Amino acid sequence: MFLSKRSLTRRTLLRGAGAAITLPLLDAMIPPLTAVAQTPAAPSRLRRLGFVYMPMGCDASRWAISGDSLDQLSPTLSPLASVKNHVNVVSGLELRNAYPGTHATSNSAFLSAAKAKLTESTDYFLGTTVDQLAAKQIGQETQLPSLELSMDLLATVGQCDNGYACVYQNNLSWSSPTTPLPAEAHPRIVFEHLFGEGGSTADRRAALQTRASLLDGVKEDLAKLQRELGASDRNKVAAYLDSIREVERRIQQAETQATENPLPDLERPVGVPVAYADHARLMFDLQLLALQGDITRVITFQLARETSNRTYPEIGVPEPHHPLTHHGNHPAKIAKVAKINRFHVSLFADFLQRLQKTPEGNGTLLDHVVYLYGSGMGNPNVHDHTNLPILVAGGGAGKLPGGRHLRCAPATPLANLHLTLLDKIGLQLDQFGDSDGQLTDLFEPLSI
Repeated sequence: MFLSKRSLTRRTLLRGAGAAITLPLLDAMIPPLTAVAQTPAAPSRLRRLGFVYMPMGCDASRWAISGDSLDQLSPTLSPLASVKNHVNVVSGLELRNAYPGTHATSNSAFLSAAKAKLTESTDYFLGTTVDQLAAKQIGQETQLPSLELSMDLLATVGQCDNGYACVYQNNLSWSSPTTPLPAEAHPRIVFEHLFGEGGSTADRRAALQTRASLLDGVKEDLAKLQRELGASDRNKVAAYLDSIREVERRIQQAETQATENPLPDLERPVGVPVAYADHARLMFDLQLLALQGDITRVITFQLARETSNRTYPEIGVPEPHHPLTHHGNHPAKIAKVAKINRFHVSLFADFLQRLQKTPEGNGTLLDHVVYLYGSGMGNPNVHDHTNLPILVAGGGAGKLPGGRHLRCAPATPLANLHLTLLDKIGLQLDQFGDSDGQLTDLFEPLSI
């Protein structure tokens, strides 16, 4: 390991015109004369949380795990096979404050565990979400306290679901009971949010025509840095920048395809991949870069909005998602809902595999994060909020054992899981939402 007399600061940046690129954790950032075994990573970097929302519940029969381990994965969860030792399935959780049972409240209560005010106007009221409490605790040392992402480019307005304003379905994150945080679905805008690119939309598009890559603007800083690093760190930096360049290449390719598309598509901004899976993987890769570069430590991602009529012809489901979930117990419709569930899980599994292949400290990025994946709805056919489909993935810096099926007592509040996660990042609260305790079996006794 290369140790200089003066370690690099964790906030070292590569600066260029319109760009500032943070770096992954390097050996040179560890204080001199400190044993690697004692400080595999800076303590603050071990506290990172992500939340991925799967809309409209699932087919429980194909999701459910029968045993206490993940030795035999269910059909829907089978894509997780290669990372199952970093995954826990948690069953028995409920969102009491999502009743009377709507799509709007499924989404709004998922991270807030709060009851949404029934209104079609702008006097909406919910609660501060768990991710934003986490951001206030662990997000103040990073470039972005939190990052809110989605897959839906257009936010609906007005009344969306049984008297509830659309804001409840559009937004997972709320920084206060009256302040929803809009999520971004456009990869180029997210990329620029992470790495910088000033000016208006027109300015940004013009800039795209005149530069090959934002990395070209940091060549001078990069060359100077590389001369100061040891071989291991040079390889880490090169791999990280290669990942940035590859994501940028895919965005530019999508922009070219969209520009050259002869079909009218006036509502779709330039730069969004046509295929859902390509778009989702790009959004997951942006999350990986944000975590690897310590640009943010808190992320939320909405795979699709509740009541989404998105179709998935690539997996043999040409029918809109939402109507299928009201299946009336028709076997063929249920099977197609399960296909969508498995498809969404497979995209998350791909992301976890990428995290597992990304070295960090004495392990991988997957070892040092915690992601909660799930839905605020159980059985979509009846709009219930019991026995929610919930996964917890990641190593939690060595404090989160994996490969387990944790059976909670029936109707255990989902808020108990949120309260547990907040405790593990150092925020001790007596209660969150309708919580009545922590999930003490999830983590090992020592906190992160």
